[in-house]
Amino acid sequence: MSETEFPPKYRIMDIEVTDRPRERLARLGAETLSNAELIAILLRVGMEGENAVQLGQRLLTTFGGITGLHRASFEEVCSARGIGQAKAAQIKAAIELGRRLQNISPEDRPAIHSPEDAAGLVLYEMGVLDQEELRVILLNTRHHVLKVEQVYRGSVNSSQIRVGELFKSAIRMNASALIVVHNHPSGDPTPSPDDVAVTRSIVQAGKMLDVEVLDHLVIGHGRWVSLKERGMGF
Repeated sequence: MSETEFPPKYRIMDIEVTDRPRERLARLGAETLSNAELIAILLRVGMEGENAVQLGQRLLTTFGGITGLHRASFEEVCSARGIGQAKAAQIKAAIELGRRLQNISPEDRPAIHSPEDAAGLVLYEMGVLDQEELRVILLNTRHHVLKVEQVYRGSVNSSQIRVGELFKSAIRMNASALIVVHNHPSGDPTPSPDDVAVTRSIVQAGKMLDVEVLDHLVIGHGRWVSLKERGMGF
């Protein structure tokens, strides 16, 4: 190596102090960091010719973002160049903690006051499912979450759903209200005609059973739609 050449920067310590992810997190807050920077904090070091932030960005590109990393198996993450078992375990552990945060016990969950509250409860997990699922969020009289229950997995359409199935747990747990949620694996949460038809049937059944159907949310990749807000089926 000649005197004018410098080794490649591949460590967090090689980045200017003010630009290091850990220091930026402490100074500005975790919410200000990019996904690549957050992953870099988990990785701590990069590899030759690639610092941790660049390695984090490559992972995101390779797997299609955080959603792709969530879906990828442990073995697939391990096989990425520069990762290995230890780093893959750190990434998967962080993602699992985020998932569990969405599944805290009912007594610790806040009341559902808006479609945003309901979406926040399930978006992290349901937004990355590769199959369609229909779940119900069961609520008490103060709209605190009693339970989130999966009712169907697979194609969710008006011809296959038995509306009574959605209310079994609600009646058993004496829930006063529920919110229906299902995902579109395509990532596009735009409601289909079947979604509207199913919603209309569920709302009608809820009136008969004295269980209020507050909303039906369709979940996509990081996005969601409230049928109640759009006046579809209600």
